[in-house]
Amino acid sequence: MKQGFILIDKPSGITSHDVVDKLRKITGIKKIGHAGTLDPFAKGLLILGIGREFTKKLFIFQKEAKEYIAILKLGFESNTFDIDGKIVEKKIKKIPEEKEVKRILKNFLGEILQTPPIFSAKKIKGEKLYNLARRGVRVRPKKIKVKIFKISVLKYKFPYLKIRVKCSGGTYIRSLANDIGKKLKCGAIVQELTRTKIGKFSLKEATKLLRLTTQNWEKFLIS
Repeated sequence: MKQGFILIDKPSGITSHDVVDKLRKITGIKKIGHAGTLDPFAKGLLILGIGREFTKKLFIFQKEAKEYIAILKLGFESNTFDIDGKIVEKKIKKIPEEKEVKRILKNFLGEILQTPPIFSAKKIKGEKLYNLARRGVRVRPKKIKVKIFKISVLKYKFPYLKIRVKCSGGTYIRSLANDIGKKLKCGAIVQELTRTKIGKFSLKEATKLLRLTTQNWEKFLIS
């Protein structure tokens, strides 16, 4: 049985587990996992381990630094910190200028504490937060330590702020966006999110899910 890693360019609109299910059907292999969940609305690089030997090695990538490109929409808040939640428009007194935005972003460099979104796969006592949230159970996730190595503005035209973030594994970009919105005193949600790098691997090396077939999938294996 062929085993290895496959780099997938996950489209938005499906879950990371949906990608696993599709790979199981294509390969005929049940033992498949992924190295780090991407939210359904998010897209970009997803590393999958095919076969028992390589699913055991996925923890390596979970610890690796990640890079994202995110488009934030300022002037709004949501219970999921993104466009998929219940969105509330904020009343703002002043539109932030770009120099102020850049100044605020610098505050997030280095080791920071952030609260995981209540709609996330983070577990409390063995249960995923989003399952608790959907049942209406009120929880306060513990703050976690993460590290922001780089954060920069790619484009800004209110209400849209496009940023690039290089961060430690386990960082929630949605939580980062929410915290940025609070610092700017105008609110912010994630409009669009793309994971571009995991460790040394880049989105440019990934293949579209639709390209994989029962005949060619082995060609995309990395051992």
